[in-house]
Amino acid sequence: MVGVDVGGSGIRVASAPARWPEGLAGVRTVEVSAPARVSASAGGLDAEALLDRLLPALQGLAAGLPDGARIGAVAVGATGMALLGRDLAERLPGPLARATGAGRLVLAGDAITAHVGALGTGAGVTVAGGTGLVAIGYRPGAGWRRADGWGQLLGDCGSGGWLGRAGLEAALRAYDGRTGGSPRLLAAAERRYGPVAGLPAALQPHPDRAARLAAFSPDVAAAAEEGCPVAAELLRRAGEEIAASATAAAGSAGLAAPDLALTGGLFRLAPLRRATVDALAARLPAARLRTPGGPPLLGALRLAVTAVAAPDLPWPLHPPLLTVLDTPAGRR
Repeated sequence: MVGVDVGGSGIRVASAPARWPEGLAGVRTVEVSAPARVSASAGGLDAEALLDRLLPALQGLAAGLPDGARIGAVAVGATGMALLGRDLAERLPGPLARATGAGRLVLAGDAITAHVGALGTGAGVTVAGGTGLVAIGYRPGAGWRRADGWGQLLGDCGSGGWLGRAGLEAALRAYDGRTGGSPRLLAAAERRYGPVAGLPAALQPHPDRAARLAAFSPDVAAAAEEGCPVAAELLRRAGEEIAASATAAAGSAGLAAPDLALTGGLFRLAPLRRATVDALAARLPAARLRTPGGPPLLGALRLAVTAVAAPDLPWPLHPPLLTVLDTPAGRR
């Protein structure tokens, strides 16, 4: 079985044997540096650009299988699948089936793989934070309930892209002499990107600009730890936004006291995690913060394993958030 996690800043692929003991220890993994790209011609995420990077990795995995082994299922969890995934849903299945010979394909939003990796089949709320941000609530009988995940221009509030952009705005305010600026963030921006006059050209023309903005979020966290009040306020606001999304997802799923998991690289920023936990204590005090069982890549593997083991998944299908497809190889 093969699981694929397509994030805002790269692709992660893992393969596991049929008698998989769970977890990612000992699982064969491949990482591909390929930020998710939005294309106007594709009407959303660019499937061709993704396949150009993903297929060689899958073919390499398939070629390295033991004699007589084959790939039973591939599960792909992709950022933006729910809102910008039309091109992915239409164009991924055929090439994936041909490259791997898999009998079943699972296409899922990254919120789904994040929840399945973090909480498995359990009810609760998962917040997936990286370049973007989405909260998802799940309760058997109520299905999936998303909050935010609207993308860089319209939402993803509190995400790495959101925080990086806010930090760069504070840097430019300091450069201009406007109120609300941070000399410390200005210095950090110049170290990372060069002279600030070149920032628009370094960021705006690029289809992966969300990932480029998110690259500045660790600098904002570091500045806060070093005593920058502007950076500290940005982290407090980010924590409030994340807690607001988690609370909305819990409410729409009918979960008054949910198990709650924070997963994704964003929460490796210690001051941001603290700000989020503080905000959650005020907004959703009955929530029980759980250590995630694993990352979204583990969730993708769990989906693939379950798709092979049973005709129906234990989680409700909800296209385009979660779709299962049988291929010609699986029908033989």
